[in-house]
Amino acid sequence: MKEITTEEISRAVARMAVDACCLLPDDMVAGLARARQEESSPIGQAILEQLQENAALARAENMPICQDTGLAVVFASVGQDVRIVGGDFESAIHEGVRRGYTQGYLRKSCVAEPLFERKNTGDNAPAVIHTRIVPGDALRLRLAPKGAGSENKSLLRMLVPADGIDGVRRVVLEAVKAAGPSACPPMVVGVGIGGTMEVAALCAKRAAARDLESRNADGRYAALEEELLDLVNSTGIGPQGFGGLVTALKVHVEWAPTHIASLPVAVNINCHAARHAEVVL
Repeated sequence: MKEITTEEISRAVARMAVDACCLLPDDMVAGLARARQEESSPIGQAILEQLQENAALARAENMPICQDTGLAVVFASVGQDVRIVGGDFESAIHEGVRRGYTQGYLRKSCVAEPLFERKNTGDNAPAVIHTRIVPGDALRLRLAPKGAGSENKSLLRMLVPADGIDGVRRVVLEAVKAAGPSACPPMVVGVGIGGTMEVAALCAKRAAARDLESRNADGRYAALEEELLDLVNSTGIGPQGFGGLVTALKVHVEWAPTHIASLPVAVNINCHAARHAEVVL
């Protein structure tokens, strides 16, 4: 059985917090460059060039790509043959977030309670943690900072099976049109289909945090990703909402088994800075 210390976890999370907020992943950099070549609108072209320049400056200066460094959303795949030693697993992740956001001078955006006091925790902890137990002896951590501009445009609809694929198309377009410029397009759109209410939302979140060039392993859903991308880009919202061909860089779909009488559909949007970092311990 492999042992991983909580200190190793905290150090890794702290490093990922800074890297994710300051270093736009290579797949996203390439996606913006490709979008600049595809965009026909002069304003859209200029905006995409500015986004590329911003990402390059952030990397060179090790500064945040965006001032909203978000809540720290952590996806953890824990090998069943891993033993965490030295403390509590989730506390180690929270501690890593504290270190990363404090030592990296990242904006702290977490309030301890959502409705009445809304007092800032001061260190961006706690993280939002989604854990899976998987085969093997590795611990895979993916940190995806989630800002409010795009997160606030999330959408969940409880459809019925008769709504079918047309219903899915309708929900995705509803979400994208409602988001408009507020989600800082070109977007990365995560779509979750199936499960229960909360499972559909989690599928959408996982989809939004995927690498840009990834495709659903099921050919039917991979084809749906391409179809939905075409539909989203046909809206004409364009870069930063000023019109154009590129409203989204990618649409990702994740699905889960569901009830015979249900068809939940959730949409979670990332802005053009679809930030993420990953480590395997």
